[in-house]
Amino acid sequence: MSRYRNLARFVLLAAVWGTAFTAIKAGLAFFPPVLFAALRYDLAGVLMLGYAWVVTDRPVPRTRGEWGLVAVGAVFMFAGYHSFLFVGEQHTTSAAAAVVVSLSPVLTAAFARLLLPDERLTVVGLLGLLLGLVGVVVLAHPDPSNLLGGDAGGELLILGAAASFSLGSVLARRSPADLPLETLEAWAMVGGALLMHGASLGLGESFAAVRWTPTGLLALGYLVIAASAVGFLLYFDLLDRLGPVEINLVSYAVPVVAALTGLAFLGERPSALTGLGFLLILAGFALLKRDALVAALRAWTASNGAGGRRQWEP
Repeated sequence: MSRYRNLARFVLLAAVWGTAFTAIKAGLAFFPPVLFAALRYDLAGVLMLGYAWVVTDRPVPRTRGEWGLVAVGAVFMFAGYHSFLFVGEQHTTSAAAAVVVSLSPVLTAAFARLLLPDERLTVVGLLGLLLGLVGVVVLAHPDPSNLLGGDAGGELLILGAAASFSLGSVLARRSPADLPLETLEAWAMVGGALLMHGASLGLGESFAAVRWTPTGLLALGYLVIAASAVGFLLYFDLLDRLGPVEINLVSYAVPVVAALTGLAFLGERPSALTGLGFLLILAGFALLKRDALVAALRAWTASNGAGGRRQWEP
């Protein structure tokens, strides 16, 4: 029964995060991009602070190391990631954005091998990293004549988002601080929102440019409640139940959902390059995580086989 419960939560998480790309794309018609991301985490951060206060006995970080861990999350996993993502989604489709973000597990493995002493990037692992990056290039198909002019496409901005999130997750893993996940998530959201408000002002964005329409408010509310609060709670619950390898596979279900919802609600039609880029990134992840994937597959097969034998035993 627990296997089906985990599967249901996995599918729900993929649905919530996949539709988030469509909600971002829809909301960008009414909000300046970085201000939109900041408002999302103003509200989500308040929700998560309240949740952390209820479910943990340490809702506020206490030491310099704990605040340092919060700063890593705020700078890289919220401010950096979402600023690049929201700006980049102005220039590409929901499906393409989700495919580029699915490179995050590949980049995380690469950063881990560079920054963590126990990790090494083998030749096969390097090939996996290169395959993933080729997948992004296929998606972006940049015009070489425009690269120096800064017009490299929304996909390359979203690549910066994926790199920021991946680097932040590795730096957080290196930290000796030990905070409850709910506390870390809540304060990192709040810190990231403050940084994004600063970046928004620096970019010349203002509240005067916001159009407070029902569609814009619906997109914002969906991102706050479903994609942020519910989505991250599902993610951390599944991370604890399934482990990092299996939960990382949600990154490869998300683009499918994003493509379907983008087509249904925004009329976006994914191209053949979107599919090819997705397959290259998936192949890169499989090469980088081949040992862990084989071990997880063997464990799942053994569990199913044992379950089947018990079912037919008298």
